[in-house]
Amino acid sequence: MADPMPEIKGIAIKGIARKALGWPARILFPPVCAGCRRHVSQPGVLCGACWPKLRLLERPWCPVMGTPFTHHMGDGFLSAEAIADPPPFERARAAVAYSGVARQMVQGLKYQDRTDLAPWMARWMLRAGAELIAEADMVVPVPLHWRRFFRRQFNQSAELARAVSQLGGRPFAPSAIRRVKLTRQQVGLERQEREENVRAAFKVPGEAEIEIAGGRVLLIDDVYTTGATVRAVAKALKKGGAGAVDVLTFARVLPGDFRADESATI
Repeated sequence: MADPMPEIKGIAIKGIARKALGWPARILFPPVCAGCRRHVSQPGVLCGACWPKLRLLERPWCPVMGTPFTHHMGDGFLSAEAIADPPPFERARAAVAYSGVARQMVQGLKYQDRTDLAPWMARWMLRAGAELIAEADMVVPVPLHWRRFFRRQFNQSAELARAVSQLGGRPFAPSAIRRVKLTRQQVGLERQEREENVRAAFKVPGEAEIEIAGGRVLLIDDVYTTGATVRAVAKALKKGGAGAVDVLTFARVLPGDFRADESATI
């Protein structure tokens, strides 16, 4: 029988070599906390000071809106929001509450070009939206208008969606929906103004109708604030032929926490 030791030794040597090659990068670009940028042991983690400031959203939650309940209300129990104003999407989930370090991460990704945060934020999104990802036929980001994209050079929602697609093993479909109207920034707008701002702002292009026809779309954005944007996109996707739309965001402004002057993104 062949001696397995050479193969085992070879694997061990390769592992040591990979670590050795990684040392220059770690020295030149040491990993920093995703929240405050203090040095940490490995990329994508939070330091001891930031971790307690992150509120992960956990069950029990509304099966439609994904908003957490203080205690278990029984299977199928819906939140007042889901009953009073049923959304055009089937389910919404978010990984964390939009406060503290989560707010810093969202603003770092969007305003400070911290695209390196997207894969780590997506990992938390996979945890919160596992059932949505398992049933999705494609992953679609909330789009930017081409003029805004030209100025910013990247779409934070697309960065998250790309990472969710790769980690979740689902097709990435960034061209399935377009923003056809250059809308105002949502920051500073009240709920009704937000809804009016994004009305008829999105459309499924003709060449994408076959791609989404009858499919279950997982719509990705960074923050769910009032839901005005994702509602508008979900309506456009269904009008364009999608069979169902679910929504997954990194953060969520919880009911009662919304302020029109907040630096939120939806």
